[in-house]
Amino acid sequence: MNDLLNLFKALSDETRLRILKLLEGGELCVCDIVAAINTVQPKISFHLGVLKDAGFIKDRKQGKWIHYSLDDSDMFKRFLLLSVLERITEESVIEDSKRLTEFLQSKTAKAGVVTLRNKIKCCGR
Repeated sequence: MNDLLNLFKALSDETRLRILKLLEGGELCVCDIVAAINTVQPKISFHLGVLKDAGFIKDRKQGKWIHYSLDDSDMFKRFLLLSVLERITEESVIEDSKRLTEFLQSKTAKAGVVTLRNKIKCCGR
């Protein structure tokens, strides 16, 4: 019962739904999500922690950066997530998508992403 409560609590916050919608497009670094949602990093990290604890996302560490993606290993959670994400309209997250696209373009245009020994370093922070 507590597992179900945690799942639905994780899906009950607009910021977390926005994060999930962004991750639907693929893996993102924390700095990408911060730029897209347009809020501070500690707040995003909190929401990512809730989503990870509920089993909706997984992380991958690369150097000192953590990259997040949707976790589709559990079929129930996968179907629940698909059902929720298909009901979120693109119009409701258009600004997030726009900010994310601009940020990703600026990372490559500026010195935000640098190559070190054939590895990409995220954000230059």
